[in-house]
Amino acid sequence: MKVEIKHSCAEFDSYRAARVKSLFNAESGSNWEHVADIPLEDENWRIGVVVGPSGSGKSSIGNAVWGGNQIADLYAGWNSEKPLIDDIAPDDEFNKVTAALSAVGLGDVPAWLRPFKLLSNGEQFRAGLARLICEAPEKAIVDEFSSVVDRQIAKVGASAFAKSWRKTGKGQIILLSCHYDILEHVQPDWVYDTREARLSRDCLRRPSVELEIYRISGRAWKYFKPHYYLDLPHPVAAQYFVGVINGEAVAHLAVCPLFTANAYRATRLVVMPEWQGAGVGTRFLNAICEMHLQGGGRCERKLGTFFHTSHPQLCGALRASPLWKQTNGTLYGSNKARSAKSMAKTVTKERGAKTGYGGHFRAVQAFKYIGGSNEV
Repeated sequence: MKVEIKHSCAEFDSYRAARVKSLFNAESGSNWEHVADIPLEDENWRIGVVVGPSGSGKSSIGNAVWGGNQIADLYAGWNSEKPLIDDIAPDDEFNKVTAALSAVGLGDVPAWLRPFKLLSNGEQFRAGLARLICEAPEKAIVDEFSSVVDRQIAKVGASAFAKSWRKTGKGQIILLSCHYDILEHVQPDWVYDTREARLSRDCLRRPSVELEIYRISGRAWKYFKPHYYLDLPHPVAAQYFVGVINGEAVAHLAVCPLFTANAYRATRLVVMPEWQGAGVGTRFLNAICEMHLQGGGRCERKLGTFFHTSHPQLCGALRASPLWKQTNGTLYGSNKARSAKSMAKTVTKERGAKTGYGGHFRAVQAFKYIGGSNEV
């Protein structure tokens, strides 16, 4: 289908306009035309990309297709009195909203509790994409896709968004962008390049990501702690690991012995915001747990690893993985008074026990890494 763009305006004859024409031999600037061949009539595609430099007609094409007025306004309609988690698709399931937020790289839990107006520009853009995924319109256009985030977040976020959009099972979307580096991550069904006025249906291959894992000291935790949703002391006798991609630390995990249960325990899993939604976290967690299962942990014991989390998407991923076995699911807070009473038995009467664990409302779920075995 050919999309014809014609822009025109009055011919100005001011002194400065006349001088520009004289200096640069420009006869007229009042008309601009562009004809784009875009496969809108084909119903089998899900994601298309119009890419090209600024001023090459991307937004004009977006305003012309599907009868016009299809460009989604990611920044309109937000309630400044509601946190993000309440403002996106309030009538939909909770897990659907958190999944959309995580998919676009907005997996920092504290950000879910702030209204849209208090988010950064990049966070606002990603929140708008999450809302678009939840709404899943039949036809949508996103202008300036990935332009307000840094390039690493743009590439990871583009990949995660594309996968999430395809999972909705319906709808066609056109992304307008001036950045060519997102194409291999989006893997669109077609690309129209306004710079060359050329349509391409080449199958782009998503680049592989090499994840390196290092054992480090606990001092590196301070760099990851701002992105962790709990404020806890260092776990006892823990060993610490970081995941590194292209020289950049992107993930963190601590593993401590739990030999009384014939296992290890993993905790403090953090994935940096710019890498959330790319599957790095589960890949990192699985690799470390497999290493411990093969005897690479403390005391070289070949044991499974327990892991507790309340993050809905991570719970879903572990539950669906054959490498993990769910061992418990607490849907309410534990009894703090009972915990304090238990702790009192282990201390002297002089010291006493003034506190205890529990008393929160986190729906914590427990899993054990079993690898390819049948161990429970």
